[in-house]
Amino acid sequence: MSIKAKPKKRGRPATGRDPMMGFRAAPVLRASIVKWAENQPDIPTLSEATRRLVELGLTVKSAVRPTAKAAARTAELAAKAIDKHADTSAPSAERESRKNRLLKGPSVFWDVRKGM
Repeated sequence: MSIKAKPKKRGRPATGRDPMMGFRAAPVLRASIVKWAENQPDIPTLSEATRRLVELGLTVKSAVRPTAKAAARTAELAAKAIDKHADTSAPSAERESRKNRLLKGPSVFWDVRKGM
């Protein structure tokens, strides 16, 4: 019985085990990555710098949305701060109206806050 040789594979040999990812980057973004890499002690390649920045981005905690309890507490603290600076010579109805306008904020920001 003859010994069968392992046939050679076609193409370039594999350089790594992890799957390759690619993306398009604007020249400004690429320049920012290169600048960041130049400031690192070991001056990584563009690919390595991109990998490190992605890993850094994934380890950063995202902003936590405030809960209803936290929002109520914030409104309470704001109301107290407004009361401290309120015009005592104005009638109480006028003071309340001013306070409510300050707490509610400008109408252009209402839709932004609803998304929070």
